[in-house]
Amino acid sequence: MSVVPAEMLPGAAAEEADGAPGEEELGPRARMWPSLVAVYRAQLSRARVARIPLLFVATFQSVGIMIMLRGVVDAGGDDARFVVAGGSVLVVAFVGLNLLAQYFGQLRGNGGLDHYATLPVPPAAVVLGAAGAYASFTVPGTVVTAIFGSVLFGLPLAHLWVLLAVIPLAGAALSGLGAALGLLAPRPELATLLGQLGMSVALLLGVLPADRMPELVRFARDLLPSTYGVEAFARTFGPHPDWAFVVGDLAVCAGVGVASLTVATWAYRRAAVR
Repeated sequence: MSVVPAEMLPGAAAEEADGAPGEEELGPRARMWPSLVAVYRAQLSRARVARIPLLFVATFQSVGIMIMLRGVVDAGGDDARFVVAGGSVLVVAFVGLNLLAQYFGQLRGNGGLDHYATLPVPPAAVVLGAAGAYASFTVPGTVVTAIFGSVLFGLPLAHLWVLLAVIPLAGAALSGLGAALGLLAPRPELATLLGQLGMSVALLLGVLPADRMPELVRFARDLLPSTYGVEAFARTFGPHPDWAFVVGDLAVCAGVGVASLTVATWAYRRAAVR
């Protein structure tokens, strides 16, 4: 049996010219939009299975707070508008800020980020997909809370459609903040603590009427991303809503959402390479 030298095989010269023999080129990285949709669908499917009990807890918590405040807040007034708007956005804060901080904190703690790091997807797709899924997950609880609170406090239901803008914009701001807290926290336990503290701040500063707070607390309230979602929703309960202010509050939510998701994407890159 004769042995043919490797140099005489067809294509050997081409291999030597191109690089090491048998070397294969890596495939192109996945595009942003298909990657985002894939991560979003996967996270939404996971959330539907694992987070339904927690969504019930978030809704029940907000409804319970409104029932307690009904004894001290008159129906139909300005205070009632803030209570209902704050209780509704609190559902978004519970899921988007609290649960997402825990989720990314656990991913970083147990090495789950290594799995995402091996996938050819942009880091922004991972952060935006998870944030979008968690924000979408809040829709049923937020709508139920808003309807219940409106009926409880005698507020009109005509402009509840504004939740179509409040939920994604406030959800983006709070989810980005929650993701950043979870990814920057050095330990999962600290990520859980920060998520709980953030939700507590959203509860105290978002549900209670602003005009009854001290000046220092009002300043802190203005720094909270969910405040502008609460303000926008509360304005729509008036007899003649000032839509310019509503749009302005929603624009602030959108700006904070872009900033917080950008920080979360940077924190993901930082955590994934460690």
